Amino acid sequence: MQKNILLIGGSHGIGLEMAKMLLMDFKVYIASRTNEAIQDLNINHIPFDATTDTLVESQLPETIHGFAYCPGSINLRPLKMLSLDVFREEMELNFFSLVNVVKTILPRMANGASMVFFSTVAVGTGMPFHTSVAAAKGAIEGFTKSLAAEYAPKIRVNCIAPSLVDTSLAGRLLNNEKKRELMSQRHPLKRVGEARDIAHLAVFLLNDNSSWVTGQILGVDGGMSTLNVS
Repeated sequence: MQKNILLIGGSHGIGLEMAKMLLMDFKVYIASRTNEAIQDLNINHIPFDATTDTLVESQLPETIHGFAYCPGSINLRPLKMLSLDVFREEMELNFFSLVNVVKTILPRMANGASMVFFSTVAVGTGMPFHTSVAAAKGAIEGFTKSLAAEYAPKIRVNCIAPSLVDTSLAGRLLNNEKKRELMSQRHPLKRVGEARDIAHLAVFLLNDNSSWVTGQILGVDGGMSTLNVS
C-alpha cells in the first residue's frame, strides 16, 4: 500500500521541492492557498489558508504516514518598530496554526508516522532584528520536543532549523548580487541555502530511513550555528 504524506503550504519553495522528491515513493497531499505550481504533478490539492481555515477531515487521507508544516515568515525589523500585533501575527502563522493542524490530524497518524516542522538558525544563535520570528520559531522547537516525548514510540517528531534559503520568502534579502554576496559570505560554506538543501533532509526525516530519529532540532545552515571561520 502506498503511504500518504500531507504537506501544509507545499506549493512553492521548500515545500514544493519536498513534494517533487516525495512523489517517487508516496501519495502526496498538499493543503495550500495556491496550486498553480503543482497542477501538472500527481498531487492531491486541498484549498487551505493556515491562518484562517480548519482542515476538512473528509478531504484528508484516512491514514497519514508523514506530515510537514511549511508556512513561515521572515520579518526582520528592530524591536522598537514591532508592535505587539506583529508578534501575535508571527505566532499565529508559525505556531498556533501548526498546533491547530496537528490536533486535527493526530487521530489519522499511522503507527510509525513522522512529523517535520521548521524553525530558524536564529533561535539557537541570537541575531539582531529577529525577535518576532525567533520567538515564534522558538515555540515550535519546544513543541517539537514535547510532542515527540508525548507520542513516542508511535509518532516521530523532528524540526529543521535552516539559515537563509533562496526562496520567494527571502526575495527582499537576495534581490541583487551585492546582497547575495554579502549573505553568502556570512556562512562558513560561502553560499546561501537552496530549497533542495532543506528538502533533502525533510524527506529523509519523513521516510523510514530515519526511523531512529525523533525529538531533534537539526541545523541546515551552511555551518552558521556552530562554526566561526572569520
